[in-house]
Amino acid sequence: MANDSKKFQDIISHCKEYGFIFPSSEIYDGLQAVYDYGQWGSELKKNIKDYWWKSMTQLQENIVGIDAAIFMHPTTWKASGHVDNFNDPMIDNKDSKKRYRVDHLIEAHAEQMVANNRQDEADGLIAEMEKLLAKDDFPGLKKLIETYNIKCGISGTSNWTDVRQFNLMFSTEFGSSSSSEEGDNIVYLRPETAQGIFVNFLNVQKTGRMKIPFGIAQIGKAFRNEIVARQFIFRMREFEQMEMQFFIRPGTQKEWYEHWKQERLKWHLSLGTDSKNYRFHDHIKLAHYADAACDIEFDFPIGFKELEGIHSRTDFDLKNHQEFSKKKMQYFDNDIDPATGKAYGNYIPFVIETSIGLDRMFLSVISNAYEEQDLSTPEKQDSRVVLKLPPRLAPIKMAVLPLVKKDGLPEIARQIIDDCKSHFHCFFEEKDTIGKRYRRMDAIGTPFCVTVDQQTKEDSTVTIRHRDSMQQERIAIADLKRIVLEAISGTTTNTSNFLITN
Repeated sequence: MANDSKKFQDIISHCKEYGFIFPSSEIYDGLQAVYDYGQWGSELKKNIKDYWWKSMTQLQENIVGIDAAIFMHPTTWKASGHVDNFNDPMIDNKDSKKRYRVDHLIEAHAEQMVANNRQDEADGLIAEMEKLLAKDDFPGLKKLIETYNIKCGISGTSNWTDVRQFNLMFSTEFGSSSSSEEGDNIVYLRPETAQGIFVNFLNVQKTGRMKIPFGIAQIGKAFRNEIVARQFIFRMREFEQMEMQFFIRPGTQKEWYEHWKQERLKWHLSLGTDSKNYRFHDHIKLAHYADAACDIEFDFPIGFKELEGIHSRTDFDLKNHQEFSKKKMQYFDNDIDPATGKAYGNYIPFVIETSIGLDRMFLSVISNAYEEQDLSTPEKQDSRVVLKLPPRLAPIKMAVLPLVKKDGLPEIARQIIDDCKSHFHCFFEEKDTIGKRYRRMDAIGTPFCVTVDQQTKEDSTVTIRHRDSMQQERIAIADLKRIVLEAISGTTTNTSNFLITN
């Protein structure tokens, strides 16, 4: 699927045409890299969130969820290292005044090299870039850009400034800007949801009587002032994260890191996606808080890109919050250490983090599901666009379509929906021919279409059409609910051909 720009543009167009994603404030010409989820996009997004939340909390005995505020005390971000370290190297073109994130500029050039059958050179360029980024060698990065004669896409020149750091946090004012008694009223829109978990570590542990090891999960908005937000919803300034912080004994982080790598992979594969679309990529440059980190990458139409991160965060966050707040962030462990024969006692837990971008997960699901099919025969030209969404994620599970608008058929269709709508999302439509209605349901990923016809009145049977195969069969109305519920709860996992890269 790598670098299939046509498919990527087709997906973007499809998302808008069928009510999944709209450019935000479009009537005012939009806002760069900000998007609104439409009626079916919001349903799909919610289904992804629900599936993740259930797998993390309901199906895990030692993980609970919270919902922390977006605004946090500004010292939080000093303690976490974001004020000093949450930066990206950037470079400006002097002629166009266009600002680029350095890794994006170099990656775009490498993509062009691949398109020109220069894969080995592109791999060498990326490898050299990663080495320089790992060392924060900004002069070396500029020299690399000059060596490969990388040009600005707007001016067409290579007249670059020096590389420098750019902080990605949005700041705003809290309370009355004229109030002197509040002192410094600058706060930040959170760049990640993890810190809301860390500052509530003891609140959750004590009130929930949680015992190490245990996790805290959260889904929420985060904000980053990306230098170049691009590639549709892959990189945005306002996005949503699904994160889980797993608190463990110091010294056990390697074991738990490997555990959560495999558990998160299993979750992705449980949606039925072919394992060849995923691979692990170990970080060369580790974040300031980590002693190990990797990404689960997905093969988007724009190539293999980060989908989920698994990080061993050590005790950095809790230790720093203890230092800056002067409040103890320790856990008393009365289990016996077999090495000493004594209780483990007080310690600051280490943390394994799993963090997945909900918007990127949405894009991966849509990218994997989108198909353009030529159904032409010698007698007739035909085609369809279909979203082969996993039934558990599909915005609509079942559409009920009366063949005609009379003879009591719409009333029977409504009765079927009334019987099923408390169990899953149903849809009623009676406009246009049955074939056109099938195509519309295919395009938004509805796994089942049920047609009510004259025979239904005679024997209480309907025709059910399966989205992926387009096969139709006659079944009793009484069996509909069971068939759809079984499809929603079904799982498929294929772990062969899984790629691991360094």
